[in-house]
Amino acid sequence: MSRSGQPPDLKKYMDKKLQIFYFAVKLNANRMVVGTLRGFDQFMNLVVDNTVEVNGNEKNDIGMVVIRGNSVVTVEALEPVSRAQ
Repeated sequence: MSRSGQPPDLKKYMDKKLQIFYFAVKLNANRMVVGTLRGFDQFMNLVVDNTVEVNGNEKNDIGMVVIRGNSVVTVEALEPVSRAQ
């Protein structure tokens, strides 16, 4: 959530390929996935499709996943994103 108390506007990232870093508490490790954002909610829970988990040089196709919003550390666009109007 942003400092203003409003959730970030992720609409401009919809259907774009993203790189997402998150902290997986159960696994007690930092994780990184690359995939296409398909949906999100006010808590920044993310639905990511065509997801590939990257761990060093190892890559695993994991399909569609939901990443809990409070685990997300950064979201980076890997393709051009239009500016919000």
